[in-house]
Amino acid sequence: MANSRQAVEVYTQGTKAWFEDDREAWVSTTCVSNNITDTTVRIVFQSDNEDREYVFESTLDQVEKTAGSKLPPLRNPPKMEYTDDLTNLSYLNEPAVLNTIRTRYMQRLIYTYSGIVLIAVNPFDRVALYDPDIVQQYSGRRRGELEPHLFAIAEDAYRCMIREQTNQTIVVSGESGAGKTVSAKYIMRYFATADDQESQGKKHKSAGGMTEVEEQILATNPIMEAFGNAKTTRNDNSSRFGKYIEIQFDDSANIVGAKIRTYLLERSRLIYQPETERNYHIFYQLCAGIPLSEKKEFELGDFTQFHYLNQSGTGVIPGVDDAAEFETTQRALSTIGLSVQLQWKIFRLLAALLHLGNINITGRGDAMLSETDTALLTATRLLGIKTADFRKWIVRKQITTRSEKIVTNLSPAQAHVVKDSVAKYVYANLFEWLVSVTNESLSCPDMSSVSNFIGVLDIYGFEHFKKNSFEQFCINYANEKLQQQFNQHVFKLEQEEYVREKINWTFIEFSDNQKCIELIEGKLGILSLLDEESRLPSGSDQGFIQKLYQNFEGPNFKQYFKKPRFSNNAFTIAHYALDVQYEAESFIDKNKDTVPDEHLSLLQGSEFDFLKEVLEKAAASNPPIPENNKRMSMIARKPTLGSIFKLSLINLMDTIGGTNVHYIRCIKPNEAKVAWEFDPSMVLAQLRACGVLETIRISCAGYPSRWTFEEFADRYFALVSSKHWDPSMRPDVRELCSVILESSIKDEDKFQVGTTKIFFRAGQLAYLEKLRSDRYNECAILLQKHMRRFVYRTRYVRMKELAIQIQCIARRKIALAQFQTLKEERAATLIQTQWRRFTARKQFIAKHQFILKVQTVSRGYLARSNFTALRENHAATIIQKLVRGWFARKHYKEQREMIVYIQSCIRRNIARKQLYGLRQEARSVSHFKEVSYALENKVVELTQSLTTVREEKKHANDRALQLEAQIRTWVDKHEKSERKIKNLEERLAEPTVPQEKYDTLQAELTTLNSEHRTATDKVKSQDRELTQLKTNLQAQTEENEKLKASLKEADERAKNATDEAEVAELRSQLAALKTQLSQALHMPRRQSSSNALRTLSPAPGMRNVSPSPNRALDLSAEPRSHHRSRSPALHPTAAPAPPPTSSPVPTARKPRRNSSADMLNNRLKTSIENIRQAENLSKNPRPTSIDNVGAIMGSKTGGLAGSIDESPEEEVHTLLRDEDALQEEILQGLIRSVKMPLPSLQNPPSRKEILFPAHTISVCVNEMWHLGYIQESERLLFNVMDTIQKQFLSFTDEDAVVPCTFWLTNVHELLSLICIAHQEIDEELYHDKRKAIGRHDFAKLMETIKFEMQCLEDNIFHAWMKEIKKHLSKMVVPAVVEGQSLPGFITSDSGRFFNKILIGSSQPSYSMDDLLNFLNKIWRTMKCYYIEQTVATQALTELLKLIGVSAFNDLLMRKNFCSWKRAMQIQYNITRIEEWCKSHDIPEGALQLEHLMQTTKLLQFKKATLEDIENIYDVCWILSPTQIQKLISQYHIADYENPVKPEILKAVASHVVSGDKSDVLLLDSVSIENTTNPFEVPLPRETKPEAYLPAWLNLKRLRRLTTLIQQLEQNSLVADK
Repeated sequence: MANSRQAVEVYTQGTKAWFEDDREAWVSTTCVSNNITDTTVRIVFQSDNEDREYVFESTLDQVEKTAGSKLPPLRNPPKMEYTDDLTNLSYLNEPAVLNTIRTRYMQRLIYTYSGIVLIAVNPFDRVALYDPDIVQQYSGRRRGELEPHLFAIAEDAYRCMIREQTNQTIVVSGESGAGKTVSAKYIMRYFATADDQESQGKKHKSAGGMTEVEEQILATNPIMEAFGNAKTTRNDNSSRFGKYIEIQFDDSANIVGAKIRTYLLERSRLIYQPETERNYHIFYQLCAGIPLSEKKEFELGDFTQFHYLNQSGTGVIPGVDDAAEFETTQRALSTIGLSVQLQWKIFRLLAALLHLGNINITGRGDAMLSETDTALLTATRLLGIKTADFRKWIVRKQITTRSEKIVTNLSPAQAHVVKDSVAKYVYANLFEWLVSVTNESLSCPDMSSVSNFIGVLDIYGFEHFKKNSFEQFCINYANEKLQQQFNQHVFKLEQEEYVREKINWTFIEFSDNQKCIELIEGKLGILSLLDEESRLPSGSDQGFIQKLYQNFEGPNFKQYFKKPRFSNNAFTIAHYALDVQYEAESFIDKNKDTVPDEHLSLLQGSEFDFLKEVLEKAAASNPPIPENNKRMSMIARKPTLGSIFKLSLINLMDTIGGTNVHYIRCIKPNEAKVAWEFDPSMVLAQLRACGVLETIRISCAGYPSRWTFEEFADRYFALVSSKHWDPSMRPDVRELCSVILESSIKDEDKFQVGTTKIFFRAGQLAYLEKLRSDRYNECAILLQKHMRRFVYRTRYVRMKELAIQIQCIARRKIALAQFQTLKEERAATLIQTQWRRFTARKQFIAKHQFILKVQTVSRGYLARSNFTALRENHAATIIQKLVRGWFARKHYKEQREMIVYIQSCIRRNIARKQLYGLRQEARSVSHFKEVSYALENKVVELTQSLTTVREEKKHANDRALQLEAQIRTWVDKHEKSERKIKNLEERLAEPTVPQEKYDTLQAELTTLNSEHRTATDKVKSQDRELTQLKTNLQAQTEENEKLKASLKEADERAKNATDEAEVAELRSQLAALKTQLSQALHMPRRQSSSNALRTLSPAPGMRNVSPSPNRALDLSAEPRSHHRSRSPALHPTAAPAPPPTSSPVPTARKPRRNSSADMLNNRLKTSIENIRQAENLSKNPRPTSIDNVGAIMGSKTGGLAGSIDESPEEEVHTLLRDEDALQEEILQGLIRSVKMPLPSLQNPPSRKEILFPAHTISVCVNEMWHLGYIQESERLLFNVMDTIQKQFLSFTDEDAVVPCTFWLTNVHELLSLICIAHQEIDEELYHDKRKAIGRHDFAKLMETIKFEMQCLEDNIFHAWMKEIKKHLSKMVVPAVVEGQSLPGFITSDSGRFFNKILIGSSQPSYSMDDLLNFLNKIWRTMKCYYIEQTVATQALTELLKLIGVSAFNDLLMRKNFCSWKRAMQIQYNITRIEEWCKSHDIPEGALQLEHLMQTTKLLQFKKATLEDIENIYDVCWILSPTQIQKLISQYHIADYENPVKPEILKAVASHVVSGDKSDVLLLDSVSIENTTNPFEVPLPRETKPEAYLPAWLNLKRLRRLTTLIQQLEQNSLVADK
């Protein structure tokens, strides 16, 4: 009686409880009054939502008998109702579970944990929960770190498989339309796409990358859905079969294969569909998407033409395109390896089944079938069977007796059954064949490599309709087996937890449904009786039901088997969920599901090979079951559908029993499939059916609430005195928990203390919460009392002080008034004195000024009069002077004109006389003969020149023949090389070759490959040269012909010339011919030049610089305009180049390529040019040999560092010719072993200390260009670029910051110096036509080098950013999200108390100081190394974007982090980053943190009213509605905060619009490995070459070379002066 009274006394005024309701299932009420007498109890409750009263009346005896189970269930505190795990509820009862699921569903949170079970409520809408970014968020996370999700279950199964090396199973169950198929599909997609970064040997996947096996596994979904899913009244894509897919993994956790098992395909759906339902999807897809040719062959049309598809009147699913789905199915079939021909065989079989359903059977007594029936002819043609035989056995049957075979006619109804059984038999066998072929495609070739598997079971849920038949019986039987396994698994885990924690426990009773299972599958169970009745010739449904009544009327099965009161053709089974009545009609036919032997033999003898293959494979997978018989020892019996299903189900349970099982229960929230609508009654029925409430009951029977010591102490430390938890005393947590328990819970049976946790009975946490609330109320009242006393005393003291202050102010004001009066009187007297003085002085000043004005006016008048007289006298004098000068000039001009006229007349007369003499001389014969003689001499000269040109043409033809012969020789060598390579490859492919021999062959192969490439290049070069020679020869021939014609014409004109006009014309023509002939004979030829191919060898993720070339590019050297004026070593046979057309700055970014283009420009070399070239070379030969080391060292000083030699030019040539030594010093000394100055803002290094490698290399290269070492300079530059790339790639993580920045600035400096040098050389060559040699080829070389330098700069930048991002990504979340550097707002996952007790508790691995120091290091390095501002801004902006996106996505997915205290900390961290950006001149970088900043504002805003929510949407404009909804739903309520109201959560959820593509949950993550982001190479710097080498560098050759170059420049300057 005391226990019952204590249970009733809990219901005090204001206590919340639940009452049952017809519409809402359960409604919340508040206790108004509680009247307890000695024997009776009367508790009155008021509804929270309606003005309705609920009364509970009972007796204390009745309460004692029922152990309080009839009392109204208590409601949990508001703080607990939003939990994501139902086991955390203090009151674990049916309404509390339903209310928590509904509350979360209204927040658009469809997943909730219930212990080991994940409850998934179908939203009937598209939700942003399955994106690739979400997959990666759950990858590697422990269950409980993030919000509940089916990805968390998949990840948990994956981790258990790796950790424990055991097989796993994920059971996805629920009724039709609950989302089982979609959930299983996403689980398989998770395994295929999640990138596990932790497992050793796991293959890392690129974005969206999958292996072939993973793609095939995902391709099974559309195949299975097409052939096994159909539209039902509850679901548009309902699975009409069970599926268990094993995803197989190897030792490294890589997916290597899969295997599918199917259970109980609904065969009857093929021949009949209820109203508003459809047949299997594949038939509608086939009718909608088949091409015209096959459509005509299969005689298919619209689905309405076929009886098997038009019965329900529904053939279209809204929003589904069957034609597009047909293409998807075809692609999936191709993915798993089925050829197109095989696919059309499948579709042919499906078309035959459709025509089979259209066969028209008539007749009254006996069935009749026309021989000309169109559907019959088409169906038999497609099936490949004889029409007559098939028609015969459709309308007749054969009975075999001992002595004879009797053939009888069938009724129309029986004929229809036979026809439909054939169709069902063929389709079922086709489905099994398809599953078998899929398994063959998915299976791992090497089964020994399969280590473990994860199975995903997509099984139908418990079904209960108005009329339940054989299919529902089998489905519910499977669910009984699964529920038994589920209960045993939950019970096992519960007991294991108790044993592990070493607490006292007793056996927990749980509902074992073994009796119900025995009723179904026992030796004399329902399935056995059904098989027995099915094998009797006269077996019927009525006989089967009578056997059930007779066998199960005893007391053993009384609780589980019941006979309906008003039916003799049905039976009721009491399942674990509820009682289901089954109609026995058609049980026998559906269980047999067999085809007559005549039809079976007809199908097996089909001419259609594919049909035979399908039937044979199905027969092999379902062998006949041998049974004992009185007449025969063993006979083969055909397996019934029930026996097949029973056997497969037992095998399934054995498989599941050997695995670690994870459960997902899918719930359908409403029958109408309306998005985000919740029907409480429907959901509650499903929770009962799927076993969730049974799990809770088992948990409540023991200790459902479990808290760790730290969590318990942090929550309830206030229940005891502070002396027990004073942080300065370093208390023990376990002792503190014991003190709290002893003082709070007197009954020791209500809790148990384990090794790591404290276990509580149901309801105890609510009791502790009440104690805690009372304690806080007491503390609050005490604080209020003292605060009110303090307030009132403070008010009194202030009033007293104010009175005294008022008195002081009043007295002060009176004194001030008296003082003001005295001051005003004194001021009046002073004003009068000053006014009188002012007026007197004003009068005096006025008079004085008047007198001065009068004097000024009179004096001015006198001065102006004198000035006017002087000006008039001066003007008269000027006029006289000008008039006299004009008369003198006029007289002189007249005399000069007369003299000039006389001279002109005299000279004209003399000229006329000379003209007459010249005319007479021109008409003389002797002069004409002299002219003719001169013309004949010119013709002779032209004839000799023509002969010379013909000889040159002959020499050119001979040269062409030689080149062709040489080409044929190279071709033969090339073919021999290829044959040799093939022989070596064949020998190399032979096994068991010794290592030494292999190395030798490999070296020889490399040599041959090199020779092959060289020969190919030479052949191509000579082909181009030969073509050029032929072209030039043809042009020369045409030019000679033109010259001959001109000579003939000139000769004829000279002979026929008779007057001086023709002579003048001939003279002009002769001058023109001389000019043309001199140009033809003396035109300089440009020497052929070439540049070898350069191949770019990209490193992983980036491109490498081209290796150095193999052939020379013989070009002109470039002069230096402002360094020195000595002429560069120009090639004597160069041709003038066109004006400059390209700027020396780097061109716009070109697309990446793997090799630079050939730079070949071959020209014809005539014999005259060869002679001239030989002469020029003999005058100024280019050095081609290398002197000994002594000559290099110098004869005077004995070392490179000695004094300057007397002939520095020769010494420079010597140093440059020693190419290997010079390159070694540059590559080793300036690149590999260089000591980089450390970046420091206090003592920054000078520009020359940073950029000396670039300047030194530039000086060497410029000198090479001046002296004509083009080939050597090109090799040097490409080796330098290759070495730099290898050097910066050798650094990783934080160590890469300084080296990459150092080489980035040096490469850009070198590029700038090359651009400047190119511009200078180009200008000099353009202005000095004599030196314009090879300018075009040199420009090509420069463009190639600039492009390669830009590529190198791009590679350095991306490698630099990649390593920085790697290091920064580790710091972002610990520093920005977890870091708490703002004092006064410290919080933690476990609470502030736990942090005080545990000294050195886990702190974030990185702080904000670490992050800012790292950013400072990057910025300081760029500043000290003179990186351009644009590059620095681009780099820092990208890093800040990484910080903003990573921190935002992490915060969005975290649990218990969305609180206002955390928001304060994060906002403070963001403010520090923004201040850093402003102080470093990157204000735009703070924009990358806007999402995170607005998130912190959202978490700090009030959320009490709808107006507050609208304010949030106005302020947080950058956040999407889904993001806002996610943050508010995850908002962590502090103890002193009120929970967010349900109507507020509902209003927030209403802002989310379905189908809005811009409404995303997570931001696009910033890829670390991606190097495709464009890097804009900055413009070249305005710099000058500077020859500086640090003293610590021991580079003798380079130091000597720079010294000599400086000496030459000084000499050049002196010579210029």
